[in-house]
Amino acid sequence: MSIDTIVFDFGGVFTNSPFEAVRRVGEERGHAFEDAMDVVFGPYDRDTDHPWHRAERGELELEATRVAIGELGRARGVEVDLYDVLGAMSGGGDAGLREPMIERTRRLRQAGFAVGLVTNNLAEFRDLWRPLLPLDELFDAVVDSSEVGIRKPDRRIFDLVLELLDARPERTVFLDDYQGNVDAAEALGIRGVLVEGDPASAYAALDELLGAATGR
Repeated sequence: MSIDTIVFDFGGVFTNSPFEAVRRVGEERGHAFEDAMDVVFGPYDRDTDHPWHRAERGELELEATRVAIGELGRARGVEVDLYDVLGAMSGGGDAGLREPMIERTRRLRQAGFAVGLVTNNLAEFRDLWRPLLPLDELFDAVVDSSEVGIRKPDRRIFDLVLELLDARPERTVFLDDYQGNVDAAEALGIRGVLVEGDPASAYAALDELLGAATGR
């Protein structure tokens, strides 16, 4: 079965990893990554009522999210300020944009692949992250969790992007920097690629999938 559709995550794929930002800030304050991660982002392989999950679904404003995460952290003895994490994620203003990933995406669309973007994001960040990429040039469909009220790993957000792209799961590849999201996509029959700190392995995995699918 040939691949004709590629779907990308945003943060951690086109930019620095938000999870590494949590790690750095947590370690600076003497906290283990797992503890900081649980306080700031919650159980990220599930969709829950954690404040960050609610914010990504567009249900909670940013400042209220910061307050709720702060209270949760103090109750657990893990004091990490959400704004410190967001500052670390920004990478000094450009979020650590990965130009090779942008160029690769551009070539994929020019080659005739349907290309989509699915991001777990906050409503307050729309005017910040959207200008970082030439969205209309790179993608046929963009799905923002805070706009649609659904976040990864909820299967409905994958169903939505497939519908927008008129795509079939078995003909689709999905790239994300969180294993739980990759697993959720693969459970639907989508082929998943994990994007790690060095994206070179993801490039190779994507090329292998496309090459195998097209006989190259």
